[in-house]
Amino acid sequence: MKARIILFAAAALAVVSCSKFLDIRMEATMPSAGIDYSKTDNIFLPVSAAYASMRLSEGRAQNYVGVMEIVSDDADKGSSESDGPTVAQLDNFTYGPDNVHVEQMWNYYYDISSAANYAIESMDLFTEAITSESGQQMVAECRGEAKIIRAYAYFNLVRLFGRVPIIDRSMSAAELASMQVSSVESIYDFVYNDLDAAIAVVPESHTDYKGRYNKYTAMALKAKVALYRKDWTEAARLTDAIIASGRFSLMSRFKDAFNVENEYGSESLMEVGSSDLGQSTGGMPLCYYAFIQGPRGNKEPFQGWGYKVPSQRLVDFLDARGDHVRKAVTLLVRGETTPEGDFIDPGCANPYYNGKVYVPTRLNNRSYNAYGLDHNMRLLRYADVLLMHAEAMAQGAAISPASGYSATMALNEVRSRAGLPAAEATLENIYEERRAELALEENRFFDLVRWGLAPQVLGRLGFQAGKNEVFPIPSAQRELNPNLPATPGYTY
Repeated sequence: MKARIILFAAAALAVVSCSKFLDIRMEATMPSAGIDYSKTDNIFLPVSAAYASMRLSEGRAQNYVGVMEIVSDDADKGSSESDGPTVAQLDNFTYGPDNVHVEQMWNYYYDISSAANYAIESMDLFTEAITSESGQQMVAECRGEAKIIRAYAYFNLVRLFGRVPIIDRSMSAAELASMQVSSVESIYDFVYNDLDAAIAVVPESHTDYKGRYNKYTAMALKAKVALYRKDWTEAARLTDAIIASGRFSLMSRFKDAFNVENEYGSESLMEVGSSDLGQSTGGMPLCYYAFIQGPRGNKEPFQGWGYKVPSQRLVDFLDARGDHVRKAVTLLVRGETTPEGDFIDPGCANPYYNGKVYVPTRLNNRSYNAYGLDHNMRLLRYADVLLMHAEAMAQGAAISPASGYSATMALNEVRSRAGLPAAEATLENIYEERRAELALEENRFFDLVRWGLAPQVLGRLGFQAGKNEVFPIPSAQRELNPNLPATPGYTY
């Protein structure tokens, strides 16, 4: 168990206002008392609060898996047939602007942005109060970390909703209620600028807390953003630099990339931390991402709500390509026992559950609803970096790789770890490899949309071209701010 000081545990010391965006109140307002800006020991506190804002609460975990993955062809709603009717709307593309999960995801990413804005503005106060060179460097680095977090929030906002307002500072209620949406390109420019600023100042690694975002986190995130902009050369340049650094490598076994024991390991570039701190009760920095996906109706503590289950379509896809290694890791199968000795009861509601968030019973210490609370969310893995590099190079990126990695080399390094033979780096092969390697990691739907394949692949599931590429701006937000436009294709 991670009975160590976990990153983000100090968040309670830096209280940041993070309720609904555009809730007609002051956003990211500074506390009137509590932080001494002249002390270097306090510099990280507002950034810690920003990290904490990324940790999914129980309800948000259901929102997250619904909007980010259940809409793909690789996952079904799961749970019981009658449970979660609003999640079922996501599964069959019948959701509208009043869907609670869509609204909560809008709130979630604006909460993260608000916390990051607070941290960035706090750094300005530390800059004024601290005179030492080392203190100024620490301030610059923490500002960069906060910009990585803010960039992550806006990358997801633009992917989910398209045109949204850019809130990059504290604003009055009146200002918030009059904000206009920005163009998609302007939002991507904003994300690029934040990540470039971070890359310039954030160190390559941290010596205090595991999991703090570093220069390579910013580079990998920017590379991913570049794929959405079809900025192939920039994506290849960044992924090449990450590969050439020699700091990252695939875990020897595919399974190892998802184990609790290997969090923040050689394959990790960006995670959201969760830990019970080795305790069975009490306050803990917990994330319910894994719990929400645990086998429904199984024996406690190896049980959860059973959402976001692998679809039969995904199972058939892995079988057809002989992808046995990944299948064994990605699926928990009803009626079978895991290698660690945990049994999935034949009476469980769904035939499969997500094996990538599996946490053996011996590691579930919490006395109630314990499953998976020690499991971190993996947001960016080195395997993703390799596949991004392969795609960018195959698309004709104009670089001479310093790493020496061609598209074929990057693709086949990932395939080799999965026990698959070498393959040519065609776009079709790269697309399939992304699906197999990153299944159930909240990439598939967005990949299909950016490749232009969503109507072809998801049409039979209810996806409508020209509509479902983005989610609707929530009705509740348009009531708060009439300047927010109706999203085309949706009925308000």
